[in-house]
Amino acid sequence: MDQSTTLDIEALKMTQEQYVLASQSIHLQRPGCDAVYPVGLYGWRKRCLYFFLLLLLVIMIVNLALTVWIIKVMNFTVNGMGDLQVSRDGIRLEGISEFLLPLYVNEIQSRKDSPLVLRAESNVSLNARNSQGQLTGQLTVDSEAVEVQCQRLEVRSSNSERLLFSATEEQVSIGTDKLTVTGAEGAVFGHSVETPLIQAVTSQDLKLESPTRTLTMEAPRGVEVSARTGGLKALCRKDLHLQSTEGEIFLDAAAVRLETLPLGTYAASSGPSSSSSPRAQKVYEVCVCPSGKLYLSPAESSSTCQAVGNICLWS
Repeated sequence: MDQSTTLDIEALKMTQEQYVLASQSIHLQRPGCDAVYPVGLYGWRKRCLYFFLLLLLVIMIVNLALTVWIIKVMNFTVNGMGDLQVSRDGIRLEGISEFLLPLYVNEIQSRKDSPLVLRAESNVSLNARNSQGQLTGQLTVDSEAVEVQCQRLEVRSSNSERLLFSATEEQVSIGTDKLTVTGAEGAVFGHSVETPLIQAVTSQDLKLESPTRTLTMEAPRGVEVSARTGGLKALCRKDLHLQSTEGEIFLDAAAVRLETLPLGTYAASSGPSSSSSPRAQKVYEVCVCPSGKLYLSPAESSSTCQAVGNICLWS
């Protein structure tokens, strides 16, 4: 055989081997694949998810409905809420407002056509504090009393120009033209009173009385007691002193009466006949003892006053 025939045979063998290999590779068994798992929720898990989604949707709807109802009931607007209106000047409340906690404000003012009323079940307290939070003033109004704690209390007129009343720890000042006390018992002062004028109301009596102590009226330039349309009466249980240290005491009247003066006795040795009895005696003279006591003595042609008489000895 020649050389070309040998090459063809070998090429045919190679082609046959390639065919066998190809056919074997086609019929080879492929390796087994992994198990396939389903994706998603199935069964009771899926039902629970749908239930929770439905419950959340119901809650959202109820919440939205409640929000709309609250806005409608409370009357929320752009300017405020119901009777509460917010503006640049502050907050305005209409009607009755109730505060359960302390209220801190700079100014409280009512409308021009209505008063400002503060009400509380126990008391109403207004406090003023400094920058450090310390209490500097307090006003408390309760069912028993009105208490004010401050360094100085002032009451001024409507135009705030005239001081009507002021009180401090040292003194109390009243700036009104007239102080009127309408109580049946009048005004009671535990200590001294300094005033330029004490005057009664028109058509009423003025009475100065000290039931258990003495009543003293003093002035550096004199004390004037006058009754223009009526009488003047001074009553005391023990002694009535009219004293002038540098001047005189004037009793200027059409008639000066000294009633219930004691009647002194006249000794026969000190003057002429004294046989007239006190009942027949019509004229008397006023005698003054060294102690200043006054008494009556029967009038005679000469003075019958005796410095050592029974009246002066026992005075």
